[in-house]
Amino acid sequence: MILKNKSLQAVQSAQAYAGQKQELDVAFFLRRAFKDHPQVLVINDFKFSFNDETAQIDHLIIYTYGFVLIESKSIKGQVKVNQQEEWTRSHQGTWFGMASPIKQVELQQALLLQLLTHHRSEILGKLLGIKQQGFRLRGWDHLCAVSSDAIINRDTMPKQVSEKLVKTEFLVDKLNEIMNLKGKFTRLVNFTDTRPDFSQDELNSIGDFLINQDINSERTQEQSESRESTEEPTKIKDAEAIFLETQSLQQAAQPQPIMQLQEAHPSYLTPQNHAVPQLKLTCKHCGESANYQPMYGKYGYYIHCNQCTKNTPMKQDCPQCQSKLTRVQKRQETYTLHCQDCCFSQQVI
Repeated sequence: MILKNKSLQAVQSAQAYAGQKQELDVAFFLRRAFKDHPQVLVINDFKFSFNDETAQIDHLIIYTYGFVLIESKSIKGQVKVNQQEEWTRSHQGTWFGMASPIKQVELQQALLLQLLTHHRSEILGKLLGIKQQGFRLRGWDHLCAVSSDAIINRDTMPKQVSEKLVKTEFLVDKLNEIMNLKGKFTRLVNFTDTRPDFSQDELNSIGDFLINQDINSERTQEQSESRESTEEPTKIKDAEAIFLETQSLQQAAQPQPIMQLQEAHPSYLTPQNHAVPQLKLTCKHCGESANYQPMYGKYGYYIHCNQCTKNTPMKQDCPQCQSKLTRVQKRQETYTLHCQDCCFSQQVI
């Protein structure tokens, strides 16, 4: 299941365009393979913050037994890695050093594990109602997906690096090998596979939690359906085609006239004559407005009332435009309501 698609961004250089094209190609193959798979969740372009650090993961796979992080790299020439795991790449006959994408994704993985571990009691239940489940003993893998036309010198490459470096068209095969997914019945009768697994409810809870943590999430069902119907893998384009597409993206990035922006979003560019009411969370059962705890469950953020012990969702209709397309995001100890229709946002806790 695709929780978030890779969206097209305006870029300013041919290099940035090539990088974005590589991410779109990877996202296409992931969507083609897993969009209807209930045991696999995919989040593209996932950016999150935790403990005053920020990480951006090109593609995140959440599956029954764990997680796979994928770093996309556009490499048109040759790539070599020596025994010290130092990377070099060629461009127009000249060799350049480059940062290791494997080390980069390892840092992202470590921060993601810290985030999930910190919130494990909000996301996962207790085993047999006694022991709190966690994330450290789950499957954790990471890969680097490079352009299909890259030339990889594997003869002198360390084995541990070669195993994590894969061309885009072979990525799904590699993922299937790592995940080694089985049907529900097979999992019940196969006693040799001792990997701890997530239930479907737990899988959905993890996906909902991470989507709420995504800093730049613009996910709506309409956007997902539109992108799925229009995105196709692109063939290697000639120089003129790349120039024309890059030029169109640059034009899209230019500032738009105020009149056009106002026509597109009149609700927040036109001065409002009425004051927007201040959001205030109260228990919908007893009306308590202070004695509660913020928590997270499989349906999102909510408050647990200490007075009547019942729960109330934090999600509300937008107080400015009354839209129901709102979501709550948490940044450290602050909870904020965001409206996807009028871009209104206000702190609720």
